[in-house]
Amino acid sequence: MKKTNLLIALINIIENPIVDLVSHYKGSNRANKMGDALEHYVKDVFCHSINEKNDVIHGEFFSYLGNQNNPPDAIIRNGDAIEVKKIEGLSSVIALNSSYPKDKLYRDDSRITEACRNCESSDWIEKDIIYAIGVSPKNTDKLKALWLIYGDCYAAERGIYQRIADKISQGIQEIPDVEFIETNELAKVKKVDPLGITDLRVRGMWHIENPIKVFNYVATIEAQHDFTVHAIVLSEKYERFPDEDKERLENLQSDFFSITNIKIKSPNNPANLLEAKLLTYAR
Repeated sequence: MKKTNLLIALINIIENPIVDLVSHYKGSNRANKMGDALEHYVKDVFCHSINEKNDVIHGEFFSYLGNQNNPPDAIIRNGDAIEVKKIEGLSSVIALNSSYPKDKLYRDDSRITEACRNCESSDWIEKDIIYAIGVSPKNTDKLKALWLIYGDCYAAERGIYQRIADKISQGIQEIPDVEFIETNELAKVKKVDPLGITDLRVRGMWHIENPIKVFNYVATIEAQHDFTVHAIVLSEKYERFPDEDKERLENLQSDFFSITNIKIKSPNNPANLLEAKLLTYAR
């Protein structure tokens, strides 16, 4: 079984940086839109397949490849989950749609598919999740910045979000004389009107603040740089990566790539500071 991880992805980015994603993927007929090209690129950097002409190799590294309606976009075999998001501005909020932010990917999440739940032979309970957030300014086909952030550095524990969603759902269900049906959305109401011909779907539309604002006290994106990559991972997670991958990445440190020890605010309690690593490539 071939193995990959965040450090290998960073090595592939540093050794073969590509910012004209649409042009690159049009050449192999793999993508002609920036959103699709970004998703291909993120998967490719984990799979050593940036210059491949098809996606067949992805199956060698990933146990699950998702769809647009259900998170995540990919799961590394016996490893981390990956969720890809594209935005057009350095300060744009991240639209998560009906799924609230995830500190981890949980097997019992009702919003993931059965294929995702059963993608591996072992009965996994939870997986670390990487948010891969690409910034491509409007009317360009270039990737200006890429954030690779672990969910437990970015999002609170799921109970924080679930409590709000549950309260809203419970409040809606207290409305008398309407028919409710089971749904993964906040609520679904049947036969709202006397004729019973009108239904109502109540959906959550979750957003999370841009990493450039969330982590502005430890990471910046400079205007003079054509392309910037910031990866943020808790130190304890970093230390669990294979020694050979850490050594190889650390040997790439230069004027363009750095690894810095930082402290970040805990998503569950900002008064607590967490030991983390900031891995930055910019040129």
